[in-house]
Amino acid sequence: MIDAVPVALAAGAVSVPLLRDSADAAQAVMVLAHGAGAGPDHPFLAGFARGCANAGLEVVRFPFPYIVAGRRLPGTAADAVETWAAVMQAVTATHPDLPVVAAGKSYGGRMASVAAAQGRIDPALLVYLGYPLHPPGRPDRPRVEHLPGVTGPQLFVSGTRDPFVEPVADLEAAVSTCVDAEIVWVEGGRHSFEVAGSRREPEVVGAELAAVIAPRCLARVGA
Repeated sequence: MIDAVPVALAAGAVSVPLLRDSADAAQAVMVLAHGAGAGPDHPFLAGFARGCANAGLEVVRFPFPYIVAGRRLPGTAADAVETWAAVMQAVTATHPDLPVVAAGKSYGGRMASVAAAQGRIDPALLVYLGYPLHPPGRPDRPRVEHLPGVTGPQLFVSGTRDPFVEPVADLEAAVSTCVDAEIVWVEGGRHSFEVAGSRREPEVVGAELAAVIAPRCLARVGA
């Protein structure tokens, strides 16, 4: 097992540490990226990762280089794509007999989709936890042009009250242009899948979502 992956960026090499949630008799591996506003140890991601591990998916979480550097704002898309490519290559090499899923919360998922559209990664499945279709309140600024270029299967997991996809018909329209994609809706869920009137800790929200999504992932990759 490796603890870190070197990533060659234009500004210099960065060592990206890996966080692992091991599964007994793993049937597949999920590489899981964080959103723009939090790192890989965010309670939602921790709960989701542990829930997936309990379901038979080994999970590997990683930070983008701007988190490693202690910055708050994401770096360039090129840096994110390079990081996705390096981590996926390393994880695939250490798990040659298992299908590898690329998943990400919001920004992390969108950057995975860009990497896939550019041919830099080729996962068995892409999973987007709250795909940021557009900035909140700005449906006139969609982030969808590259999605038809993703040839592998894609699973969009989205809350019906997520301001990043309202109106929800816009996400449905975007998904309809993809080669192989489907949506799992979380009724009443907002961007981090919290539901109004339901007081649950982010870690619990993540674990409960994993109980729904992990079996779908395993079925989709034939594990």
